[in-house]
Amino acid sequence: MAIWEFLKGELLEIIEWTDDSRDTLSFRFPDEDKAIKNGAQLIVRESQTVQFVYLGEFGDTFGPGKHTLTTDNIPILTRLKSWKYGLESPFKADVYYLNTRLFTGNKWGTSNPIMARDQDFGIVRLRAFGTYDFKIVDPKLFLKEVAGSDHNFRLDEFSETMKSRIVSIFSDALASSNIPALDIATRFTELGDALLPLINPVVGAKYGLYISSFIVENVSVPPEVEEAIDKRSSMAAVGNLNDYVKFQLAEGLETGGGGAGGMATELAVGMAVAQQIMQQQGGGLLGGTPAQPAVGAGGTPAAAAALPDLLSPGQVAELLGVSETDVIAVIESGELQAKKIGSSYRIKRTAVDAFLAD
Repeated sequence: MAIWEFLKGELLEIIEWTDDSRDTLSFRFPDEDKAIKNGAQLIVRESQTVQFVYLGEFGDTFGPGKHTLTTDNIPILTRLKSWKYGLESPFKADVYYLNTRLFTGNKWGTSNPIMARDQDFGIVRLRAFGTYDFKIVDPKLFLKEVAGSDHNFRLDEFSETMKSRIVSIFSDALASSNIPALDIATRFTELGDALLPLINPVVGAKYGLYISSFIVENVSVPPEVEEAIDKRSSMAAVGNLNDYVKFQLAEGLETGGGGAGGMATELAVGMAVAQQIMQQQGGGLLGGTPAQPAVGAGGTPAAAAALPDLLSPGQVAELLGVSETDVIAVIESGELQAKKIGSSYRIKRTAVDAFLAD
């Protein structure tokens, strides 16, 4: 009796795995070199799959339920072990439990910027991150390509491989979606849905996985592109330039026009006024009906014909309605082209026109 009890203790009669973790993908049942008894009970819970492996070859696969291990329900293992006359007890095989539940909230992100062609900015560098949900759908392929013979294969061991694979496919999907960089922030859901048909065939064939949802949480552009976007927003906020200049003029007069801010305001107002003067030679005030300019000999407007081809800083200052010091400052900054002769500057009338047109 003692011998029978000893032998009975060396055989596995019940095989089950109660998973209390949330990050285990596959688990090799710890047989402790024990053999499996003929007629042993295999218990597979919901969200579990069991894969038998014999001498490195895949055997039978079992889904949820209670299974009695006999020759009838392990035909692949019977063939691998060449049991001609039925199941021989005991027998040995590796038993792998795989967690087939949905693993949610897994993070992905680009460690380096990806290059994309954008209709607004040309070639632009983008960074992106988000989350995805996946589950195991092909136990054999997953064990072969991912987990191998690992006794306890966890999610963090696989995350880096997933990140690099997803980022590669994300780049292709972003290029094919043709979504402008300025619109990506409002189309995250559309971008995520567009990625799924591209990602699933790859991860399914490579890893035996299925990604149920792919979420893009943020796509960022380089700082210089952000600055350009801010400038575009500022330009849109200014609106009508004529009204803005009038407002700046009123503000400058109220504060006395002192300092660099006042000088900039005066120069901006002078430029705007000069543009209108040149466009409306002899015309009325802002908002009024312009009068027809006087025409001199040869059809040239009289006011324009009166200006010499070379102007002094004082003449340009009078034309723009600013101080001569402001004009010299603009010349020295290179914004207004001028020729220095001795200690004096001379400015071509065409240079003034080009300056006002910028």
